[in-house]
Amino acid sequence: MIKKTLLSLAIITLLSPSVITAEEIEPIDMYEYMRTALGGDWKLSPAEKQIGTTAYKHEYVLPLVGTESTAVAYKLIGYGSTIQEDLLPNNKKQMVTMYHCDDYIDCTQILATHYCSKMNQPQFIMDLKNSTKEKLIFNCNMETQLCKSSEDHVHKIILEFSDNGKHLKSSYLGWTDQKPNKKNSIYHFDKK
Repeated sequence: MIKKTLLSLAIITLLSPSVITAEEIEPIDMYEYMRTALGGDWKLSPAEKQIGTTAYKHEYVLPLVGTESTAVAYKLIGYGSTIQEDLLPNNKKQMVTMYHCDDYIDCTQILATHYCSKMNQPQFIMDLKNSTKEKLIFNCNMETQLCKSSEDHVHKIILEFSDNGKHLKSSYLGWTDQKPNKKNSIYHFDKK
């Protein structure tokens, strides 16, 4: 009995999200985790919780801050093979990001395409080495023309969970002229 308990504790410790990186988990398992963790509707957190950002003050975003309106929604499409992120739905600043495995059956990478209000579509690859279940990092795919260009585009997406998965900080970090932008779109959300 004691051996079983110790073994169970060891397994739980090893599987703790703060310890394990996405690189140590099969990509399909990380994708399945994303499906559960992100799924559903999120509202913009009140202004006092919009820490480290001014993006919430944008004229199209500010009316949603601290309300019950859905500010980002995640749903499964294609029989669950793709996660659709609908950022600022029914808004002039609405954007969509599609997250999926490179191949759902033989998943080796998690990919994303961001359909941006900057009127371009950067493509991303999950940084499996540095991502954890609490912090998902997607880097611009440097094999694509847009990511290598001087055009203003989102170059990194970071999704961070806190408050037992009930709070989400979404960072869309831009680049212009192959340098990081000083001002970025960063939003704090609370699960509805």
